[in-house]
Amino acid sequence: MIQLNCTRSLATTTEWIIKNCSSICLFRIQLNNKISTTFSELYIPSKTLDYGVYQLTLTVTMIDSPNFKSSSSAYVRVTATGITANPVQLGTSMITRGSQQDLQLDPGAYSVDPDQDSFDASKWKYEYYCRIYGSYNFPNIQGILLTIENSKTDPYNPSCLSNQSGLIFGNLTASPNSSLTVLGGSLQSNQIYQFMVYMENRKNSSIQATGYVLVTVEDTQPQLIVIGCVISILCVPNLEYQFVNPTTQVALFAICVGNCINLQNIKWNIYQGSDNSSSNYTQWTLFNNTILYENTWFFGKNTSNFTATNQLFLSNPQINLWRFEVVYTFLNETSTSALNFIINQPPYNGSCSINPLNGTTTTLFTIECPDWYDTDGIKDYSLYAWTTDVSQKLMIAYSSVSDFQVRLPSGDNQTSLLNIVISIRDLLDCVVEVNMSSVYVIVDSVGINDLMTSLQSSPNALTNNPIVQLLSSGNQNTVGQILTAISQQFNQLNSENIDQAVSNGIPAATILVSSLGSQSLQGNSTSFNESPLIEYNKILNSQANLRDYLMTFTTNLLITTSNSIKLQSSALAQITQSTNQLTRAALSIVSNRCYQLSLALSSMATQISYEDAQVAANQLIQCASNVLTAVNGPLQQRASTLDLDYSRANSIPTDYDTDLESPWSNTNLFGGGDEASIEQNRNIYYQKQLANEISTQVTSIISLITSSLNIHLNIGQNSIINTSQTYMSLETISVTSLSDRIVKQIGNAQFHIPSDFNLNINDNSSISVRSKMDVLASFGKSSNTNLSRTISLSIIDQNGNEISFQANENNSIKLIIPRDANVLIPSMYLQNITSINSTINNLLFNYHYINITSSLPISVHFEIQSLNTNLAYLFIYKFDQTPQLNSSINLIDGWTIFCPFIDLTNDDIYRYFIDNQQTPGHQSLIFGIRELNSTEMNNYCLNNSSINTSLPITDEPFTFTSNYELRIYTSGCYYLDDNNNWKSDGLIVGSLTNHYETECLSTHLTSFAGGFIVLPEPINWSYVFANAGFLKNKTIYLTVICMSIAYIILMIFGRFKDKKDIEKLGVTPLPDNDKSDQYYYQIIVFTGQRANSGTQSKVHFILSSDDDETRVRTLSDPHRKILQRGGIDSFIMSVPKSLGLLNYIRIWHDNSGQGSSASWFLKYIIVRDLQTMEKFYFIAQRWFSVEQGDGLIERTLPIAGEMEKQNFSYVLSKKAYFSVSDGHLWFSIFSRPPSNKFTRVQRCTCCFVLLFASMLLNIMYYDLSAEAKSTNNTESNSLSIGPLYIAPEQIGIGIMVELFSLVPSIFIVQFFRRIRPRQQISPLRQALEKIRSLPPTLV
Repeated sequence: MIQLNCTRSLATTTEWIIKNCSSICLFRIQLNNKISTTFSELYIPSKTLDYGVYQLTLTVTMIDSPNFKSSSSAYVRVTATGITANPVQLGTSMITRGSQQDLQLDPGAYSVDPDQDSFDASKWKYEYYCRIYGSYNFPNIQGILLTIENSKTDPYNPSCLSNQSGLIFGNLTASPNSSLTVLGGSLQSNQIYQFMVYMENRKNSSIQATGYVLVTVEDTQPQLIVIGCVISILCVPNLEYQFVNPTTQVALFAICVGNCINLQNIKWNIYQGSDNSSSNYTQWTLFNNTILYENTWFFGKNTSNFTATNQLFLSNPQINLWRFEVVYTFLNETSTSALNFIINQPPYNGSCSINPLNGTTTTLFTIECPDWYDTDGIKDYSLYAWTTDVSQKLMIAYSSVSDFQVRLPSGDNQTSLLNIVISIRDLLDCVVEVNMSSVYVIVDSVGINDLMTSLQSSPNALTNNPIVQLLSSGNQNTVGQILTAISQQFNQLNSENIDQAVSNGIPAATILVSSLGSQSLQGNSTSFNESPLIEYNKILNSQANLRDYLMTFTTNLLITTSNSIKLQSSALAQITQSTNQLTRAALSIVSNRCYQLSLALSSMATQISYEDAQVAANQLIQCASNVLTAVNGPLQQRASTLDLDYSRANSIPTDYDTDLESPWSNTNLFGGGDEASIEQNRNIYYQKQLANEISTQVTSIISLITSSLNIHLNIGQNSIINTSQTYMSLETISVTSLSDRIVKQIGNAQFHIPSDFNLNINDNSSISVRSKMDVLASFGKSSNTNLSRTISLSIIDQNGNEISFQANENNSIKLIIPRDANVLIPSMYLQNITSINSTINNLLFNYHYINITSSLPISVHFEIQSLNTNLAYLFIYKFDQTPQLNSSINLIDGWTIFCPFIDLTNDDIYRYFIDNQQTPGHQSLIFGIRELNSTEMNNYCLNNSSINTSLPITDEPFTFTSNYELRIYTSGCYYLDDNNNWKSDGLIVGSLTNHYETECLSTHLTSFAGGFIVLPEPINWSYVFANAGFLKNKTIYLTVICMSIAYIILMIFGRFKDKKDIEKLGVTPLPDNDKSDQYYYQIIVFTGQRANSGTQSKVHFILSSDDDETRVRTLSDPHRKILQRGGIDSFIMSVPKSLGLLNYIRIWHDNSGQGSSASWFLKYIIVRDLQTMEKFYFIAQRWFSVEQGDGLIERTLPIAGEMEKQNFSYVLSKKAYFSVSDGHLWFSIFSRPPSNKFTRVQRCTCCFVLLFASMLLNIMYYDLSAEAKSTNNTESNSLSIGPLYIAPEQIGIGIMVELFSLVPSIFIVQFFRRIRPRQQISPLRQALEKIRSLPPTLV
């Protein structure tokens, strides 16, 4: 036994070398740059290599040991594919001509050479034959066929022509006889003729081709109609027929050639055929079930395009011959053409087996499929697997050989059973499926855990991990199988992690975007606890890190065939399924990969079957939707921020806060606040950047997939993609059928198109309607879309361009937008109104105040539930001020009366709705409620003639006999504009809006989302008015007064310090600069923050390099104090020429300062070459003092390398300085960096806004913790420390208040940080101009 103990990396490189061996294998062929030769797989597109023999050599080399390599070669012969001989256009099987019309056969123009871009007619010889179809064979003498122009006669099979002079052969010089014209009058009417063209290669007589066409001769003057296959590669000629696969649909198109005006009608007929061997012709019988299966099996029966689905062939396996006939009816004649098909038989006579029948996700299962035969040859074997639902089957592998090995994903969670099917395909793409024995597959948790452990503890050793080695192979089968197996396991673990977190009280909507059609997750009613969230995030980040690593192995996989697209897209859909575990790096990779796969699918859409295109499109749409949901989840606060994203976003460049000219030194880009806020904003900034990029890329992916599917769809035919993350329907219809159409999606989501609209299209041709629904709305300026689904509807023309749609305002498009299943609807707020004495303030209504400030228009929805359902109420409201209604004043914006038994809904709730057309421009809404007395109820509720015609007005203070409950929420309708921002113009919120969906009315089509926010308990103005006196609120008034005084004092201090900071700014030219010196360096000196760090001593230095050094230079500024505590001083030094690469700086002072001002603490110095912008760091972190440190006042500081710049004390010093002086909002009032544009006065204002906002928001939740305590009885979960008592509800309220107050504080901080100062010349430029303006130095 030999044991290999290799501690070095086993990573390898691969390279393919191709040589032409048609004569001698010496010269290497240089392939196109788009053909990759450095992967384990080699894909060479068609038409790349010429005919001949080629040597393909693969060399594998170890990266760490290049001498260890191995090579293997194979030989390939490239031969001619064989041409298709077409006597008429598109290879039409049967045409109709008039007896007096010329008939032209032109195989030189219409034949096809698959190996060339165009057919070269001059390379072929042409012979034409004709017979009277159904009655005679082709004329022949002793078995030798007679050409059409041959004067000899066959006594048994007469000639087609009445005379030989009716033939004209064309192209006699360039390509003789490549066309034949049969003159009018040469053929008899009411007869069917079969013409055959025989073609032989002039250089190689063994290369031959034969084409046929049937010609029906009539007495009329019919137009020529030709028929072809939309996917021409699926219609392969076979003598008189075209091969058709029973497992694929047939999509045909007809073209009228010539004068085709006055067309009245188009009709397609389907015939089934049977051979008549005695007469050597086919008997056709009309297929009678055409009408029965219209728009199920058959589409476009009365259009120029016709489609028959594979159900026609699969449901009639006994029929092998089919004819599709099109009949064009004109005003005076009828033209008929047809295309004949013969069923291509799938592979047969074989079997498939798998061994072993049980294993793990890392077990190699052997697939053997021997003895399969097909006359066309076997193309490949594809393996699919599923657990319980066959519609969810995944592609696991494909192979061109019958024996191959695979790694399978785990089986069913309960039984570990995995179902497997093998698809065997011939060279003409006809498929047979073989169900194999089910196998038992369990997860190899040991291997996955080892991989996770290695990733966390020793990432450098990952290359030797067995799973990583498999992933590094570059084989897309192997990579796809590993990714699918690991992803499915992680998806299951992620679901369990989420379920556990929700059961522990974490709101589902904060960590999960529910799938389409899913039910709400019911959490535990216990109070929120921090520890489950910590445990949830720990598991989440561990798995996210591994997904991030695994995603890197998908970047360099080759995209070859449709199987390649299906395999890779399937793996990507699995690895992105858990959208909460995808980092930005992973999202960027997978978004690009999905786009590349979509682009490849679009490029080969005309060469693959509809069924293959649909399978690939399903997975790609799932992948794209996963990516879109994942990137918007954290922005919409629907998913946790991943640690890896946060750390990557805040990996700060070493010089960002020391380079005065660098944007990193100005935190305006990332908002303001303390360090945590800046880091959070920086992470959000990068998340938004990626979200915009991915949104654009996903739009492109959708367009590419739409075009790929549209090629295969006929009028009335639709393609539906329905996955857990998205729903997309693509249907081709006529323009007229769009009127009054209801387009339904998942659940209640739908579009209702009105009957009257304007569509920007010139003709009445067919259009495509694309309907799409995603689980989460994209992030935009309106933050209340985070619980909404996104729905969209697009009208697309035949060229793939979106068509402008416009409805009338009085007949709008109606759409229903659902919300997430996990939307949390809080309980109603009890209004204890019976305890308020209204007579003190003579209040007529119980008033409530709500804030409706919003960047986009919103609707307001009121729900009122009386504890006594027999009571009626008057409801009034006014925007921005208190409504008033009595006998002398009517100051309201709206009103309604709530009457029991009339307005009361099934759940005993009164509902009222103010749409979004009324709220724009208003910041608040105050509404009043009054209980109607019995007389008013009789007049306004029981007397129908008085209902809603007049107001019940009274001057008496209100009297409530029963309390009521309130719940208020807002909604909105938004559409996504071209810049990925949510807008609302032209949209109206409908009255059917409720907790779980928004109804919108729109005049245009695009992507839509609905807003939803449940407002906090409204402020009860009645209570405020009754208790607003100073004596009752001394504490409140005194607190506000004291804080206002403190604010004014701090503002005065801040203004004074801001002026001082301006004096500190500037770049000083050194006084000993020589005017003749024209090479400049900037010297930035950082003085420490310690006590007495600044100095008044004279500081001198010498800067030295490899080649030169400066004379003794002095740091001084005659206009301001320099080298002060915490100061950053910038100087310009001029020298005769470049010093080159600096080595060290020698720096000292003369200790001339008085007392403590003699000493100096230097942090570090940065020297920047202003010509090359190169920087040199000199780190000190030392005292220059006789009394402090080591007593030295002179030091030589070497240039700092990367290790020194990463030194802990240096980094800590920089971070600490930044965190306190600029990051912390309160501390920065006293220690703001002078160079920062965010002034102390502005910071002071932000601090007090945050403080006052927190106090105001606490009012809304005042005493709710006591109520929660009394209802939930959570005494056991409380914490008591002496007289202090902290309940979980109080913690929750504190968190909510901080979250709400964060919004206005961030807004105002962002506002101040983003204010641009008036255009000024930079201090550096001023200093340079000052130096250059000095008079020249006299020598």
